Amino acid sequence: MVFSAEPIIYGLVFIAVLVVVEGLYLTVFGKSISLNSRVNRRLELLEKGGGREQVLEQLRKEMTQHLKSQSIPLYSVLASKAQKANIAFTPPQLIMIMGVLAGFAYVGLTFGTTAEAGVRILISVVMGVGGVYVWINNKAKKRTSMIEEQLPDSVELMVRSLRVGHPFSSAVGIVSKEVPDPLGTEMGVIADEAAYGRDMGESLKQMAERLDMQDLRFLAVAVTIQQQSGGNLAEILDGLAKVIRARFRLFRRVKAITAEAKWSGMFLSVFPLVALVGINVIQPNYYDDVKETAAFIPACIIVAGFLIANIFVMRSLVNIKV
Repeated sequence: MVFSAEPIIYGLVFIAVLVVVEGLYLTVFGKSISLNSRVNRRLELLEKGGGREQVLEQLRKEMTQHLKSQSIPLYSVLASKAQKANIAFTPPQLIMIMGVLAGFAYVGLTFGTTAEAGVRILISVVMGVGGVYVWINNKAKKRTSMIEEQLPDSVELMVRSLRVGHPFSSAVGIVSKEVPDPLGTEMGVIADEAAYGRDMGESLKQMAERLDMQDLRFLAVAVTIQQQSGGNLAEILDGLAKVIRARFRLFRRVKAITAEAKWSGMFLSVFPLVALVGINVIQPNYYDDVKETAAFIPACIIVAGFLIANIFVMRSLVNIKV
């Protein structure tokens, strides 16, 4: 029995690509860019000696640079997710990183496999672009999930601040100091913008649209209505906090209910690929008898089409709108 290590090498090279891009990110920007830090990034930049205006300009640039670069070819696919993930790399830097990772993958495939040059180039480009996409997508999901979890407590902190007599701008400033990233830095930018004269409701609305979060839209609308028509903002935000917390519990419940179905769908989507890799590792010559027949390529295309359709169908079955 002959074993082929090439399928395993492809997987190891792709994992190495993900590790390299994460390592570059932490090396360039340090631990302040990590969402696991207890001190949010804005405060850490201020502690390092950066002026308030300078830090605000840097953070605003990072928060808006990706949506402004959607016209760049191939980058439009990543722009919205990179915006939600608040990737500090600029669009040209990300494109350059894709090229570097593709070159890294090509070198790994050249030394680890015997595939033809054209195949190695194609797979290397897919790994370079796909690795950055997977990395950004995971960052965006993690950051969005953390903001959704932090928001109810942050709104309640605003309510307590308002009830002891602080103005709303000071309440937002307190949240920016007490809450870790990612929401702490976002609120810090809003507090700084308000200090320089920008309307608070407009800043909240822009943040909600940039992050594409319905709960933040509720907060922006509540603040804007109170500014225009008056009322007890503490009571309004207290009710909003309860609504956001109830929505969050409902989302978690739906997630728990659909977890089994999601894992089943993932298993059904991944198992044929794992089986294919296993067959090629255990018996590389398994398909030699049918590889040269006229029906082999059309059959492979049909199977690949069914696998792709299965992914979309299974995802739509468990994608419950709340």
